[in-house]
Amino acid sequence: MHPSLLLLLLSLLILLPFSAASPPPFQRYPLPSARRSTIPPQTQIEVTRPLPFDALTPACTLPLFNHTFAHTSGLPPSAANYSAPLNCTWSNAVLHFSAAANGTQVDRIAAVWLAGAELLRTSTPESTPDGVSWSFTKDVTRFSALLSRKNLSLSVMLENTVDEFYTGAFDVNITFLFYNIKNSSIHNRRSLNSSPRKIIRNQRRQSAAINASLELDQIPADLIIPVSAAGEEGYWFKIQTGNDAVYQGIQIPNNTYRAVIEVFVSAHGDDEFWYTNPPDFYIESNGLNITLGHGVYREVLVTLDDNVVGSVLPFPVIYTGGINPLFWDPIVAIGAFNLPSYEIELTPFLGILLDDKKHYFGFGVADAISFWLVDANLHLWLDDGPVKVQAGPIKYKNPNNCVERESSFAQLNGKFETEGERKTEFSGWVYSSAGNLTTSVTTKLEFENEINYKSNGTIVKVEHEVKVKKQIQISLPSSGTVASFSVESKYPLELKTTSVAGSGPDNYLVSTELEVSYQEEKKIDHFQSKLTNKQECSGWMFVHGEDVLSGAGATSQTYTVKDSLGCYSRKVSADEGAVVSDNENFLCSAGVVSGSSA
Repeated sequence: MHPSLLLLLLSLLILLPFSAASPPPFQRYPLPSARRSTIPPQTQIEVTRPLPFDALTPACTLPLFNHTFAHTSGLPPSAANYSAPLNCTWSNAVLHFSAAANGTQVDRIAAVWLAGAELLRTSTPESTPDGVSWSFTKDVTRFSALLSRKNLSLSVMLENTVDEFYTGAFDVNITFLFYNIKNSSIHNRRSLNSSPRKIIRNQRRQSAAINASLELDQIPADLIIPVSAAGEEGYWFKIQTGNDAVYQGIQIPNNTYRAVIEVFVSAHGDDEFWYTNPPDFYIESNGLNITLGHGVYREVLVTLDDNVVGSVLPFPVIYTGGINPLFWDPIVAIGAFNLPSYEIELTPFLGILLDDKKHYFGFGVADAISFWLVDANLHLWLDDGPVKVQAGPIKYKNPNNCVERESSFAQLNGKFETEGERKTEFSGWVYSSAGNLTTSVTTKLEFENEINYKSNGTIVKVEHEVKVKKQIQISLPSSGTVASFSVESKYPLELKTTSVAGSGPDNYLVSTELEVSYQEEKKIDHFQSKLTNKQECSGWMFVHGEDVLSGAGATSQTYTVKDSLGCYSRKVSADEGAVVSDNENFLCSAGVVSGSSA
């Protein structure tokens, strides 16, 4: 990722009190080295729930990738040959990512692909001459169809710049851990062998077909097809404007009985903090010399043959240089190491796809400015029985969205409100060895954003919230609903920034308060779960010209998940670059979600 803005609000705060001849906006710069030199380098962490099999010994371990990313700007991804481990029976797979850097460096975006399918999107911490290190794991069992193969290319993209100022290089290691989970209380999955195997046994076909429509991790797909770019500059598509549209033609096997597209997306450059962007008319009216703008509404659209079949309102992942870089040392922002992917059920559209022809999957980002990185994986479940798979549509509700905007401003003071909503309803039938199953998918997306500028633009407050409701039902003509899945998620963000002019030219004291969270409630038949992940941050920066000279940041995070398999909570606080408290609990308290594993 080329150096983007240090933070959108900081650029506005610097520019707003001035005319169009103001100095250029701040760019992203590393942590002040004077601050870090007094603190021993620490391991950076992203707070999340440990994987259920972390305490188990892997059935086999595959160290695969070791590379130093120095000056890699403009170069293709680095690659290694992947083959599944021999003589290893496994049911679950984990990607272990570890890295370190020495020298001054800003955060960079990175991704890992296997045969062109994205396994992981991540970002790096900022680094000073004192160095930085970090590691994390990701459950990649959903990619079993790829991980069980041999002679595939594992590609890693980390576009880094090394020069007289940015001196840091990133040493990256990737290892795959394979586990054989026999205890169904940990996870109800079948064992896989490294050799090609049949995913679905005939005697289990109907049960598997039904349960497969619940979550990708329960019964992984039989085939994964990447929907991605050529790979010379990474396998992601780069979207520069709201008018950009990218496509890939794919013909799927005619024995497919279920399809899901998994979308990876990240925002960069002028749109990195899209949820704080002012409208263009505000910028033009005040003669501001900034490239940010186009308002706050962004929606990632997924199309099939130019028809919208789903969309994503992205979670606002904050990279480690964002808002105030001192917030994210050593606790990084939610999703910074493991950016979320988004799943869209395409089974109702198999009536279109199962015609032995190529169909075009496309992506766009509504109202985007430069730039967004988007790609996807198409997960397909195949029927290996004697029955010819047939499919047809039942219902397609045109997924029109509604966006309303209100504004009121006088010079640099003003208030801007944006609300958006999209509701989709799709259903279709699939006749396979499992019977005649109807899959119905209902999704509702809601968006609210309000930006207030006060005190001649030196005080900026942003309130941003997205709500997502999704429900999937599978039914048989004879017995009605046989399986269901529902999830409700919400991710609010509140941000307040105040700037005060310093005694000298181009000197500013900027104080910031931030609260961001991800909340999710999920139901899969009798299985229920509830997740709350919340961060609260406060701090200040003293800025001269384009340099952050000094500052402070404090972050507290509460992560709580309760489900039918147990509970986990962790509360961590950091101040001045050091963890001051860290409490972890695996015990359930009152109000635990009840139920049994599906």
